[in-house]
Amino acid sequence: MFQKILEIPKNLSPPAILALSFIILILMGSVLLYLPFAHVGKLSYINSLFTATSAVCVTGLTVVDTGTKFTFWGQLIVLFLIQLGGLGLMTVSTVVLFLLGKSPSIKDRLVLQNSFTYSPTKDILSLVKAILIFTFAAELIGAFILGTYWQHFYPLSKAIFYGIFHAISAFCNAGFSLFTTNLEEFSANYTVVLTIASLFILGGLGFLVIYEIFLCLYAKKTLLSLHAKLTLITNLYLILGGTVLFFFFEKSNVLNGFSLTYKIINSFFQAVTPRTAGFNTLPIAHLTDATLFLLIILMFIGASPGSCGGGIKTTTFALFLSFIKNKLQGREKVHILFRTLPNETVQRAITVVSVSGILVVVCTILLLLTQRYGIPHGAGNGGFLEYLFEVASAFGTVGLSTGKTPTLNSWGKITLSLLMFIGRVGPLTVAHLVKIEKVTPPYQYSEENVMVG
Repeated sequence: MFQKILEIPKNLSPPAILALSFIILILMGSVLLYLPFAHVGKLSYINSLFTATSAVCVTGLTVVDTGTKFTFWGQLIVLFLIQLGGLGLMTVSTVVLFLLGKSPSIKDRLVLQNSFTYSPTKDILSLVKAILIFTFAAELIGAFILGTYWQHFYPLSKAIFYGIFHAISAFCNAGFSLFTTNLEEFSANYTVVLTIASLFILGGLGFLVIYEIFLCLYAKKTLLSLHAKLTLITNLYLILGGTVLFFFFEKSNVLNGFSLTYKIINSFFQAVTPRTAGFNTLPIAHLTDATLFLLIILMFIGASPGSCGGGIKTTTFALFLSFIKNKLQGREKVHILFRTLPNETVQRAITVVSVSGILVVVCTILLLLTQRYGIPHGAGNGGFLEYLFEVASAFGTVGLSTGKTPTLNSWGKITLSLLMFIGRVGPLTVAHLVKIEKVTPPYQYSEENVMVG
């Protein structure tokens, strides 16, 4: 079966096959969740489709309570979709082929390279093996720590399942929780908070970066690539900057009255989770407007290339800022970390930022039209900022919500579902689409200037 999955769409490009694999998973998951054994009471297909899309695209936005609306089997389906969505159907299919004694074709390997945005100097299959070992090891350790803690409050079987579910959800940057208020009730339990945070930071770094760090530490490879260095440095700045800003924005609001340790740890958690994790230890709807806008920016940036997360990606953001800096300094080329970047890479980064920005704006307008058509500004419950927040969360495959997503009508849910899908595969497919074949025309138009700025 898995060999057929890999061999059917031979006429499609690798990015197209990758996108198709996500569509297949979403449709299969939506049908399974819609079946009576998977949920309690009534569940519309649009809510089933939304949940499946959110799980496969490792987002975490929900329109129903995962812990109470779905049965054990329904929760298991959601968990299965999260794991497959995080690793990718093609990765899992490749592993199954190996177990069956088969070998993936060259095109199958190209699909895997696209899924991890990997330009290999070694065989992609060695990377896949390392990814799977690290993924399951990290999830197992996280599940053990969380399960050990929760066994003090729940029966052993339930504690184990809760530990496994939240460990996989965290590492895959999904943000799904079996608790109605997500992790708010554990905001003062630093074991849970820091374990979850460690898992989604590792999952959001990008598999290639983790692979390079492993080689550097254990395989006597002394130098990290520019990509790995840029990813680590950008992540460090975003984590530190986000933590400090969140602390000062909320110290007199949701953090007021708590100890300094509580404020720092929860500021750290809430500054990191917008980078596609989606868990929350503090009520998002109670944050200040300045904090919500900060989280929107972080959600738009997202995780790192080749990870489970979405957004424009950390390296794209870093290249975009470097482009602006170098242009202001009058440089023709973009220099970063003592290296000169190819113009094609820089242009691709600018294109990703531009297209993503336009997409977020258009989808925000669509949500406002479908949810608040004819309603004056200031009337009703919530407005522009809340809907922009939901859109940014969907595009970045984050999962944080001000509470608006469950109240959306069918058009709003469809809009966010499409956006979650684009956010998950978009950076991969955009990188493919902007790689247009260079054609030198036999003629040249006359040049004319226009005023700018």
